[in-house]
Amino acid sequence: MTDISRIKDDLVTANRILAYHHVVDSFGHVSMRHPTNPDHFLLSRARAPNCVEIGDIMEFKHNGDIVGEEVGKPYSERFIHGAVYEARPDVMAVVHNHSPNVVPFTVQSKKKLKPIMHMCAPIGTDIPTWDISHKFGVTNLLVTSMEMGRDLAETLGQRTVALMRGHGSVVAGKSLRDVVFTSVYLEINADMLIKAYQLGEGEVMSMSEGEVGVATKGRAGFTYERGWENWCRLTERPYYPMEWEMGPGFSKTDK
Repeated sequence: MTDISRIKDDLVTANRILAYHHVVDSFGHVSMRHPTNPDHFLLSRARAPNCVEIGDIMEFKHNGDIVGEEVGKPYSERFIHGAVYEARPDVMAVVHNHSPNVVPFTVQSKKKLKPIMHMCAPIGTDIPTWDISHKFGVTNLLVTSMEMGRDLAETLGQRTVALMRGHGSVVAGKSLRDVVFTSVYLEINADMLIKAYQLGEGEVMSMSEGEVGVATKGRAGFTYERGWENWCRLTERPYYPMEWEMGPGFSKTDK
């Protein structure tokens, strides 16, 4: 039987972890596909992520309609999440954020955001930028309708990350742990890459597509749980263990 209360509690934890790592501040949000109804998703009411509690978690249809009790005002950009789930049956969790080291990469094209450290590999080598003005003209840059959300989801395609010009990013994951892990290391990678660009005129060596593939394939339960357990401790949140299986690519002596 699915323990929906524990799942919602992990979603609260995801909010706290993202806030701890400055991926979100008073704004930004994380959702997960409903564990028993794939046409629905779970997302907090509109509240600062570090303040989210289990009673704030609401259920939505892909089109943004509320299912069940309305415990508060929903996020106006819930359509980002719904559109990604609608377009990508493989996606189990979504983060939208305005992480400060990522935003600069959304407004210039000369120096691209690319992975430079193995822990950051799953952000991918092909990170597109969605510009809301191309289709919707002058706006406040917020995604406030399914039409906008679907256009963003189309830019994301089958990728893990899409940047949003002058706004932030959307991150897709195969699980809640996966999307949080990727979002945290997306911000870390952006910070490191900015520093690398500032070191001088030498070329920055990013990870190759092959290296990204190997590193991403190797991310499994052992990696997720090691990070999640630590982040639960740091945020004083309960840790609910999952499988600690090893992925390929670890030490040759590992059994």
